[in-house]
Amino acid sequence: MAVQPRHGGSAAHCSQPASINYERMYAWRFRDVDQGRREAVWREIAHYVYHRMGAPARVLDPAAGRGEFITAVPAAERWGVDLVGQGVPESPGTKMIVSDIMAADIPSDYFDGVFVSNFLEHLPDQNAVAALLGKLYTAMKAGGRIAIIGPNFRYCTREYFDCADHTVILSHVAVSEHLYAAGFDVTGVSARFLPYSFRGLLPPSPALTRAYLRAPVLWRLLGKQFFVLARKPV
Repeated sequence: MAVQPRHGGSAAHCSQPASINYERMYAWRFRDVDQGRREAVWREIAHYVYHRMGAPARVLDPAAGRGEFITAVPAAERWGVDLVGQGVPESPGTKMIVSDIMAADIPSDYFDGVFVSNFLEHLPDQNAVAALLGKLYTAMKAGGRIAIIGPNFRYCTREYFDCADHTVILSHVAVSEHLYAAGFDVTGVSARFLPYSFRGLLPPSPALTRAYLRAPVLWRLLGKQFFVLARKPV
C-alpha cells in the first residue's frame, strides 16, 4: 500500500540559503504521482491526525507544501506556512503564508494543534530542529497538541538520502527527545506508522488508507515513518 504523506512537499526549511530550486525539484520528484489521488489519500490522513490531536480548533502546518493537510483538516481555523508558494487556494478559515517559518509572523499562545510532516529531516542540523520546535512551542496554547510524522532512519536507511533535501538523521527516539527538550510532554510514539512512499505496488486509495489507519498491526509490517504526539503542559 502507498499512503506516504508529503515526502519533500514541505518545501524548503528555515535558515537555509535559497540555493535549491524547490519548485523544480518537487515537480520532478512527484512527476509520476497523481495529485488528485494524493489529495484524496491525505484527506484520510488529515482526519485521522486531527482526531489523534483531540480535534483542535486552530491548527498550524509550518511546512504546508501543496496544502494537502491544511486544506483537508476539519479545524475551524487553519494556518499554513511554506517558503515556496505552491498555489494553495485560501478559503474561509484557511490562511496561507509564504515565508520561512522562522521568519513568519504567527501569533503566540494561539494554536491548539500543530502538525509537522516530512519537514524536520530537511533542516540543516539538530540545533535547527530545536529552534523550530521552540518557535512552535511559543505559538501554541497551553494544553495544545503537536503531531510529527517523518521518515524513520531506523527503518528506511537505504532510501533516506535518496532525496536531495534530506540532511538530518532522525528516528522516533530522537524526535521524542527533541520534543521533551523543547518543553513538551510526549504522549504517544509510534516507531512505525505510514509507509515511506506514494509509489507502491498498489495505487493510492482513500479506502485502503482508511483501512490501513485502523489496523496498527499493518503499521508494524509496512510502516517506515514515525508518528510522535506531544502536548504543551498546562
